[in-house]
Amino acid sequence: MKLSKLLAGVSLTIKPEQDIDITNVAYDSRRVTPGALFVCIKGYATDGHLYIDSAIKNGAVAVLVQDAAADTGVLTLQTGDTRKALAQISANFYNHPEKEMKIVGVTGTNGKTTVTTLIKSVLEFTGKKVGLIGTNENMIGSRVLPTERTTPESLELFALFREMADEGTEYVVMEVSSHSLILHRVFGIVFSVGVFTNLTQDHLDFHETMENYFQAKRLLFNTCDVAVLNFDDPAGKRIAEDLACPALSYSIDAESDFTAKNLRISPRGVLFDLQAGDKLLPARLGIPGKFSAYNALAALSTCVALGITPEKVIEALLVAKGVKGRAETVYTRTDYTVLIDYAHTPDGLENIISTVKEFSQGRVVTLFGCGGDRDPVKRPIMGEIAGKLSDYCIITSDNPRTEDPMTIIRQVEEGMKRTTCAYTVIENRRDAIRYALETAQKNDCIILAGKGHETYQIIGTEKRHFDEREVIRDILAGTDSQ
Repeated sequence: MKLSKLLAGVSLTIKPEQDIDITNVAYDSRRVTPGALFVCIKGYATDGHLYIDSAIKNGAVAVLVQDAAADTGVLTLQTGDTRKALAQISANFYNHPEKEMKIVGVTGTNGKTTVTTLIKSVLEFTGKKVGLIGTNENMIGSRVLPTERTTPESLELFALFREMADEGTEYVVMEVSSHSLILHRVFGIVFSVGVFTNLTQDHLDFHETMENYFQAKRLLFNTCDVAVLNFDDPAGKRIAEDLACPALSYSIDAESDFTAKNLRISPRGVLFDLQAGDKLLPARLGIPGKFSAYNALAALSTCVALGITPEKVIEALLVAKGVKGRAETVYTRTDYTVLIDYAHTPDGLENIISTVKEFSQGRVVTLFGCGGDRDPVKRPIMGEIAGKLSDYCIITSDNPRTEDPMTIIRQVEEGMKRTTCAYTVIENRRDAIRYALETAQKNDCIILAGKGHETYQIIGTEKRHFDEREVIRDILAGTDSQ
């Protein structure tokens, strides 16, 4: 591709002196191939400007910088924001696949994975071919693709869009993280529908304040055709106050376009009557918990915005499946229940424990930890929430990363000690699960919170295989040797 075509729409402060052919685009010098354009991204761990020489050695014929650079020996261009430029360049390089499909973006602290999965299920129920991009996995129809982060970097994202478009995908439903909005990974994309689920404390290690976190989420709604907003969350109403596009609202308690009335919760799911204008329609989703009603409402509102009738959406939700690691019951052949959930925020932990308390006939035992190198403020908050709502707690390790696991645990304990809940500390997560199973009583419900769909632990900088389903199976079968 000619450099001029690749740079279309990019604002340059230093422009190219010649129009050369570019064979590839890279922002990681290790992925540079001969004839490539190397884009220098300023990250939080490192700076792409430090790797210009490496990129040129690997074959880069042009370099795009944000900071002034010394003579590189190749064509050197400059722009005010290389992250925005990378997104525009990526769209150009892959011939704008985002314009060939309708894209739905879902943002919020909790519920993104379930909401995107439910929207995909409903669209497929009506015969559409759908792509999914999210925390658990990326998918084209039923084909699963690997994923490294909730929202890919723009270069990988547009490559994925191109693959989806080439396979005839009509809709893409994607999780849009606050990080991706601030870091311009989705810059330039016009979303057919932007969805807001909720806002609770998370990622303050990155955003520093809740206001910054809110403003990051809000960015999605500057670039969508229709907004779908949770009106039971003050942040949802706040977004609605300053919108340049039409909006649909959903709620359980507030006045909204789609409201769940007469909510009933059981171990088998949620039932409610959907108030949609003058219509009152019975609805059901086979995933337990009040949060499941919110997720169903978000998916329903989105699909209506895409032109599907409420009646058809309700029909599709009847057969929709849950998401791995979200209120997932593990089959154990015991007289107690084990449930795995990704809850790793204060709100997420409160939701899953409250849900289980609604149907548990025995004790609610919560096993959890907090991730290292992440927001430390939420650790005592989560400890207090778990202590207030559970009958017994086991504090253990999650993904400690480069932090000392016991330091994290002691911070969780600060909140736990504000409650009267009995608890124990077992640093090793496998040992903690073994203890939970060995001490379980009849009708107990054991919640393993924090890992969810993850099949690994990050200890130090090493990612080690750790699937809680396998751990449970091996412990109960007596084959666990670690």
